[in-house]
Amino acid sequence: MRLPLINRRTVIAAAGIGAALPFVASCGASPAEAKTFPKGKSDAEWRKLLTSDQYYILREEGTERAFTSPLDKEKRSGTFVCAGCDNRLYASAHKYDSGTGWPSFWQPIDKGAVGTTTDYKIGYPRTEVHCADCGGHLGHIFGDGPKPTGKRHCINGDALKFVPA
Repeated sequence: MRLPLINRRTVIAAAGIGAALPFVASCGASPAEAKTFPKGKSDAEWRKLLTSDQYYILREEGTERAFTSPLDKEKRSGTFVCAGCDNRLYASAHKYDSGTGWPSFWQPIDKGAVGTTTDYKIGYPRTEVHCADCGGHLGHIFGDGPKPTGKRHCINGDALKFVPA
């Protein structure tokens, strides 16, 4: 079997795409990081306040492994607050089991609780959700949630603390 030859256009196109990828990835730098938030702290203060896992999620925009957070299965009545600043983010009444392995909500507790930015870190746009008070990265919002909003706020458990009612 003979393999197809690679022509000059294919090589040039591949080189152009390869060269552009780092620039596209850098477009994902979150505006939440640069904005001033009411409960902002220095990097040193965040490192003292947060566990290493919380710091990775909230300050470095990391993602925990699916199905590792006990909050994914939390069913009690109460409020989910930001692990960094205790801002009230999500009500247990808005939580549902999305089957994804992360705590999921169909809406925040109120319109001012969270903010969003567009992130391109994996090459295509996603809606990143962050705490409106401290700017901490919470997770992402997807359009495959239940009614009435059709939204799925897919949130890292390490970004949250649960306060029972």
